[in-house]
Amino acid sequence: MLKELRLLLASCPRDAGPEDLAAAVLTDNVLVKRSKNTRMRSLRYLRELYVLDRRSVLFRGLRELWDVDEEAQPLLALLCSLARDPLLRATADAVLDTPEGGQVDASMLAEVVAHRYPHSYADSVRNKIGRNAASSWTQSGHLRGHSTKTRCRATSRPTAVAYAFLLGHLADARGLGLLRTVWGRSLDAPDHVILDQAFAAAQRGWIEFRRAGDVIDVGFDWLLRAIEE
Repeated sequence: MLKELRLLLASCPRDAGPEDLAAAVLTDNVLVKRSKNTRMRSLRYLRELYVLDRRSVLFRGLRELWDVDEEAQPLLALLCSLARDPLLRATADAVLDTPEGGQVDASMLAEVVAHRYPHSYADSVRNKIGRNAASSWTQSGHLRGHSTKTRCRATSRPTAVAYAFLLGHLADARGLGLLRTVWGRSLDAPDHVILDQAFAAAQRGWIEFRRAGDVIDVGFDWLLRAIEE
């Protein structure tokens, strides 16, 4: 739901609360949906994927970085979705381990989900999950194509690195381990590029970043600051 997330966040100030965001969808119809039921369903999906509440560190970090770099938005959205959606997260290895130029299709991702969650979904539901996952990885830049998807390299940006490191930190990763989480791997860039972009993120004040040889230390004073009253 990258298009819908972009429309919603573009229509609301950065400090908008959950009620304001809900009103933008349901009353102002910023998503340009035809019916009230469709607006309600879209809001539910957006909340499931992105929380839409600044009291959540996941959404607050996403929202603080969202407007900085439009090119990074697809990857930011994917990173948050991976934290929220276990089915999407289950497909990550299948996509990220495929070499550039390799083929990835919805049925392959559906089988991955079936293996991870056996006997949990009917064939029709599992196939829909595979299609949705393939669409998500395409929107993020990891895949391209329509019915047949080809693995390509997503575009990593300093804002996405800051957010990926924050999510890894919340999952108890530290040091170079931040690059090995599902969020660090989803940046889809060599380690030296990610570390250079982490330094750039630190220069902008989004994170604190120190490096001595193969040892790195990352802090999140700004992204983890106390919630404003």
